[in-house]
Amino acid sequence: MKHTVVERELRLQLIVSAGRAVPVRARLGYRTADPYAVHIDFHVDSACPVHWAFARDLLVEGMCRPCGQGDVRVWPAQADGHGVVVIALDSPAGEALLEAPAAPVAQWLEHTLRVVPPGSEGDRLGIDEELAGLLAP
Repeated sequence: MKHTVVERELRLQLIVSAGRAVPVRARLGYRTADPYAVHIDFHVDSACPVHWAFARDLLVEGMCRPCGQGDVRVWPAQADGHGVVVIALDSPAGEALLEAPAAPVAQWLEHTLRVVPPGSEGDRLGIDEELAGLLAP
């Protein structure tokens, strides 16, 4: 099965404190080989980007209403008169609160939904073929 990758470079805002943000380059990634997840690589001042992966459904829902619990939470908001999607990340290494411009995130997300429509993710995993191969005499 041919796999597709959908990527988008963005400039996010890392919220440092009330009224203070630092720009951060990020790459959104979606891979049909991992159809349930979205991947974000944050390019910060380090040799390797910081990588996060979480459910695509979480980002889809978070574009419209607050959702998520635990390590990843997402919600829509306004910043400087523009729509943003806020992504809150929490790990043992620390916490991050990021604002991404809503329009380009929505366009990228729409592209991923055209590539693998909601509900068809399981078809991309090839589980039936793998199982048939394991059970073949």
